[in-house]
Amino acid sequence: MKHAPHSPFSREDEKLWAELGLDVELHGQILSSINAQFVKQVAGRPGRPAAMAYFDGVIHGSHGARVREIREKQAAGAKFVGTFCVFVPEEIVLALGAIPVALCGGTAASIPYAEQHFPRNMCPLVKSTLGLAYSNTCPYSPLEDLAVGETTCDAKKKTWDILARGGGFHVLELPQKKGPADRALWLGEVRAFAARMEELTGRTLDEPRLAAAVRLMNRMRRALARMHELRKADPPPLSGTDALVVMQSALIDDKERFTENVERLNDELDERIRRGVSPFRPGTKRLLVAGCPSVVGNWKLHYLIETAGAAIVADETCTGTRYFSRGVEERAGVEAQVEAIAERYLTIDCSCFTPNAERLENIVRLSRYFRADGVVQYILQACHTYEIEAINVAAALKEAGVPSLKIETDYAEEDAGRLGIRIEAFLESLEHRNAG
Repeated sequence: MKHAPHSPFSREDEKLWAELGLDVELHGQILSSINAQFVKQVAGRPGRPAAMAYFDGVIHGSHGARVREIREKQAAGAKFVGTFCVFVPEEIVLALGAIPVALCGGTAASIPYAEQHFPRNMCPLVKSTLGLAYSNTCPYSPLEDLAVGETTCDAKKKTWDILARGGGFHVLELPQKKGPADRALWLGEVRAFAARMEELTGRTLDEPRLAAAVRLMNRMRRALARMHELRKADPPPLSGTDALVVMQSALIDDKERFTENVERLNDELDERIRRGVSPFRPGTKRLLVAGCPSVVGNWKLHYLIETAGAAIVADETCTGTRYFSRGVEERAGVEAQVEAIAERYLTIDCSCFTPNAERLENIVRLSRYFRADGVVQYILQACHTYEIEAINVAAALKEAGVPSLKIETDYAEEDAGRLGIRIEAFLESLEHRNAG
């Protein structure tokens, strides 16, 4: 098989994929497609911090070096847990010596393989993920000791029914409200997950290891919060596209190593602010992106916005503030700590909840805190909860005097030109608004 220029994989990677039983040639084609998007939309952008080289490596190594690392740890007795959502309590996974990695797909290249089995009018994130599995090109599938899904949307719920047929699957039932009964249900789900993890690993949750896992995750959240805080500068020292790459890396990488590198990046960003170094000119229009996540392989919206001349200064998404907002309260005793973990994860304001005034208030707060000139609502096609909630979000922003634009799209590039025109028109309206 011929390698594309700047190929993100090596002969060693191909050998690894063959050992895992993957379709090596097709996997190489899909990975080359992802790499081409990365080179165009991320790596080729000017003014990137030097510390971003590490996170670029995480993305490039996600199907190679990271897979080999997980295999080595499994050989030493660790268990590998694949996740699909930020509601999975990673502290419990880490405390029991297991390795959590997000499995969601962000590439259009795998979607045709899902559409051979599933409806076309499904969320592209779900289709991309399924496409990797059904095309035998996901290097994590053969390694999974357990996969963990959650009930945040109908497409996922019914997908779990299918994926769970082979066993090795656990579903976390997420309540749709946040009242006392819902909190009790969720705490029961977290306890049941902890019991499933203890059974999987052959270990028992103890206070020292659980406390250490909570401290590590809280340290990681603080580092990510600081990175976002530094983006308040005018001009910001980091592009929104690069911030997204960091957030995508958080879902894949070793947590401690990742945190250390975010802290190094933050030190560089501090220095860039002092020296006035930025990928943007002072006065560049500042936008908040709100809505659906952008997982590895998907940099489309951020690329379109920032090549149109704006700066993304914050993301109200699961690959943004929802992942790191609020730490877990440190408590004594395993049961008390598990309760604190459950409480923290239920503060995530996903659009699956109803009523969801908390999210509306949060978007308005974030737009003001980051001094955003406008908000772009990012909706993946067929994501009904975010699509319908977009009506209330737009109304809340209008009442707060914040202009907004709704973008509904998928992973394909066919609509990039049309979306670019809409984004440019939105930026022009912001210029006229300020001039008036």
